[in-house]
Amino acid sequence: MSLELTLGLTLAALLFEAVFGYPGFLLARIGHPVMWIGRLIGWLDRHLNRDAAAPRERRMAGVGALVLIVLASGLAGLVVQRLLLGLPLGLLLAALAGSTLLAQRSLHVFVGAVADGLDESLEAGRGAVAHIVGRDPEKLDEAGVARAAIESLAENYSDGVVAPALWMAVGGLPGAAIYKAVNTADSMIGHRDARHTHFGWAAARFDDLINLPASRLAGGLIVVAAVFVRGASPWRAVTAIRADAARHRSPNAGWPEAAMAGALGIAIAGPRHYGGKLSVDGLMGAGGRYECTAADIRRALALYRAADAVMVALVAALALLAWGW
Repeated sequence: MSLELTLGLTLAALLFEAVFGYPGFLLARIGHPVMWIGRLIGWLDRHLNRDAAAPRERRMAGVGALVLIVLASGLAGLVVQRLLLGLPLGLLLAALAGSTLLAQRSLHVFVGAVADGLDESLEAGRGAVAHIVGRDPEKLDEAGVARAAIESLAENYSDGVVAPALWMAVGGLPGAAIYKAVNTADSMIGHRDARHTHFGWAAARFDDLINLPASRLAGGLIVVAAVFVRGASPWRAVTAIRADAARHRSPNAGWPEAAMAGALGIAIAGPRHYGGKLSVDGLMGAGGRYECTAADIRRALALYRAADAVMVALVAALALLAWGW
């Protein structure tokens, strides 16, 4: 697939998802591509990840599972792409399919619900944030709920929007499908628990690798977006990236999180509880205000919308250049 087509496909998919999201009636009737991928990953986990196997055997089984996940998702994306492009208005139909692999609208909805929940009560805010983070919500005060929502917004902007769009622009539907499958595998089996430390090793490391360019791009987009958002500072965002991004326990999440925190003049990340255990992480935006509120979530959403608009404009400009306009 030529660059002209992949960029056109990516641009149309971004616009479709931003406007329509993923229809609820489709979710109720046929589920979502991530759910289909998740069933495959769950099946592989049950059948290949044997508790009695030695660590080396489990690691090799995890490598094999990752290969199967990549091949299955890539082949499915290729088949769907070829079928749809052969139809009238095929590029638009392929873009509709590609839009299911993006999460611009749903991310905004879920994070916005946390701000609305905090306006109602702390318990409502905790209930809303539990849908988007893995930490223990009952241990979060109002500021902790707000920080968790902003952290999730920044990280998922990279993982759920920028990365699939980038790999779609590079490799069409197969590229985006492979990325989404690997990212889902990391979220399901890429944990450091007794069952998945070895089996999920390959998925976690490969996810780190393929997210590396997108995380840097996401941080840069947030910096540019801060120019257009009142009260945000691109200079603070750059300073926070340089000072704090490398201190994050993730090799990638620190870039968008530090950019978001610095731009807004707040501090996020730091110590957090997962499954009853304390996880200590570096502060992003160290020196910024730590006591965040629902108003800060809405400021972060405004910055997110601006960053997303900058990305769509960038894809459109690249598409026009590729088309020779």
